[in-house]
Amino acid sequence: MKIDKLEQENRLHKAPMPIIALTGGVATGKSTVSDYLKNRGENIICADKLVHQIYEKKEAYEFISNLAPETVINNKIIFPKLREVFFSNKDLQTKIENFIYSHLPHQFTESYKKFHNPQYIFYDVPLLFEKKLDQLVDYIVVVYSTPEKQVQRLIIRDSISEDLAKNMLAKQIPIDEKKQKANYIIENNLDLEHLYRNIDHFLEEIKL
Repeated sequence: MKIDKLEQENRLHKAPMPIIALTGGVATGKSTVSDYLKNRGENIICADKLVHQIYEKKEAYEFISNLAPETVINNKIIFPKLREVFFSNKDLQTKIENFIYSHLPHQFTESYKKFHNPQYIFYDVPLLFEKKLDQLVDYIVVVYSTPEKQVQRLIIRDSISEDLAKNMLAKQIPIDEKKQKANYIIENNLDLEHLYRNIDHFLEEIKL
């Protein structure tokens, strides 16, 4: 498998090693793939975990407390309340996103420094295309399930109606559009055994 390496200056957060982005859509199984890769000893940075780490910092608490004091109780951010306010106030949403994104480069760098001279790293990032980060990574892997399979899994996983599941999908870039932009596709339309075989095949190719 050939990875066309970016110049370091053009790479996300100027990382010194190639970044393989792992992305997908809701209920395609991206988190399952990410966990499997980690268990196989791969170096993975998870965008959601980076955000969580930022929220744990003192400056984040102070920022949120000043911006939306109703979301803080007993010196703790109450995340269900924060999500409620976040999605109902566009101005506040923009301010919080800007705060988080301003801290992401440092948090990302601190994460990959823990690895020992890796040839590449995986970046588990759900909103790769939505946030237009796809031009800043060296290689893109999309975990793919058909939209029909996504709907089926959402109904079972979240105990929701078919209409709600379809509405959730409608708010994302369609998985078939993401598939077209991928360098590699890990298909996840059958069972876990089939998925794990597909991941193993991918790992064999990437180590060639």
